[in-house]
Amino acid sequence: MASVNEVHHVTAEALKEATTTSGSPWQPLSQRVFRMLWIATVVSNIGSWMNDVAMNWTMLTLSADPLSVAMIQAASSLPMFLFALPSGVMADIVDCRKYLLFSQVWTLLAACGLTVLSLTGHVTPGVLLVVAFLMSTGAAMSSPPFQAIVPDLVRKQDLGAAIALNSLGINISRAIGPALGGLILSFAGAWVVFALNAVSVLGVAWVLYRWKTEPSVQRLPPEHFFSAVRAGGRYVHAAPVLRNVLARTVAFFLFASAAWSLLPLVARRELGLGPGGYGIMLACIGVGAIFGAVTLPRLRKHLNPDRLMVLASLMFAVAMLALAFVRHFWLLSVFEFMTGFSWIAVLTTLNLGAQRSAAKWVKARALAIYLTVFFGSMTAGSALWGQLASHYGIAVSLSVATLGMLLGCTAVFRWRLDKDPDLNLDASVENHIAPEIDVHHSRGPVMVSYEYLIKAEDAHAFTVCMQDMRRVRRRGGALSWSVYEDILKPGIFVETFLLGSWVEHLRQEERYTMNDRKIEHRVQQYHQGESRPEVRYLVAPV
Repeated sequence: MASVNEVHHVTAEALKEATTTSGSPWQPLSQRVFRMLWIATVVSNIGSWMNDVAMNWTMLTLSADPLSVAMIQAASSLPMFLFALPSGVMADIVDCRKYLLFSQVWTLLAACGLTVLSLTGHVTPGVLLVVAFLMSTGAAMSSPPFQAIVPDLVRKQDLGAAIALNSLGINISRAIGPALGGLILSFAGAWVVFALNAVSVLGVAWVLYRWKTEPSVQRLPPEHFFSAVRAGGRYVHAAPVLRNVLARTVAFFLFASAAWSLLPLVARRELGLGPGGYGIMLACIGVGAIFGAVTLPRLRKHLNPDRLMVLASLMFAVAMLALAFVRHFWLLSVFEFMTGFSWIAVLTTLNLGAQRSAAKWVKARALAIYLTVFFGSMTAGSALWGQLASHYGIAVSLSVATLGMLLGCTAVFRWRLDKDPDLNLDASVENHIAPEIDVHHSRGPVMVSYEYLIKAEDAHAFTVCMQDMRRVRRRGGALSWSVYEDILKPGIFVETFLLGSWVEHLRQEERYTMNDRKIEHRVQQYHQGESRPEVRYLVAPV
């Protein structure tokens, strides 16, 4: 089962950045809070992987139906689909530390509940699905804020190294957790594994409880929850690079979910393995992922994101086809090593695309939307391939998924990840904000207009360039946008856009990035007036 925490870490690029921005890739560990949280997270993730093995194996013991086994993956993925976006919004508008602490307490209670039910013999397929859903809900709550707090734990120049270390920790836990879980499951039973997972959560909760953050000062009041959700949605809709990432996410993970959801069935029913053998197969995936984390920086020097993504997808398809037909344990373990390598290559490539296409003010929300699409694809795929395996067999289900992944590789022709390679979403250094006007923050709606004087021969090029400006305004929070030409005064063009309130306009000005200013300067080069384009602020009357 794919770990819900692994998708947040940018392995390859971070390792590369660490060598250029930090004296040592281990430098972030000199920061006490980061070091303690890193160690606690590695331990917690080992417990999570152990728990995954025990839950999958317990479901196999209770039910031989492929759909029931696949639904464990679906139950673990569904909360990320349902709650990742709300969690991203919460990470942007509330205290991340307190929110993270709440999520750890939630996960601890769910893990303790499963331990008691397993010890007393009250575990059923339905109970496993419910607990898998609850525990994944805790992970969905913690994933966006965990990514958001990393810059607060280390120096700016050590951020790349910190992200690399987080990814390395995930892959270490992937290599250790499944094998250890299978071993403990063989000798002590599932309830012991569940109990150890519950204990592993305590370390993260303790570190978060002890961590004292500096209070932040904000010039504007925090966004309301639903308006923040809408702002995140508008941003994604107006961000072409991020939309391409989401399309490629669906094209891969909808089919890749077959390998994760049907692997336990292949291990037990087709190979006749016990929990120890199943854990070794999962450990091979983890070792492949670690190998990928080490070698991908070199590959990225020779392959652009699209080529690397296609290569990894083809490798994953070969491994999935082997899972359908190869029935030799060690040979199949080699293919599972390929699964881990290609899996981490795809994850880091897509995550890099999502990271570079999201501005800081909306990063948690944008990445939460990416997680929503990721786990939505995993959830839908798991249910689909489990149903297909129930009716036509495991080999047929995996073969169809392999064919689908090969077809999904053609998405590279329509949705490219290397679009706008020079995109710079750092906050704008220009102090270009609305004038100080005595207007209450809640006044609105607000219509803002810019008047441009354009030469006749530049009119077409100007209107084409204004489409980029439309995306800038929409990403910043504009509800609507349009541009008009004055037919009584040739050469006069008026750009208008609508915002919900005056405070939303103030937020829009704060959200400008370097790339937004670049587009704005390009538009204003067509303006022939002696001064900057005239701006008007029109507010609805009280």
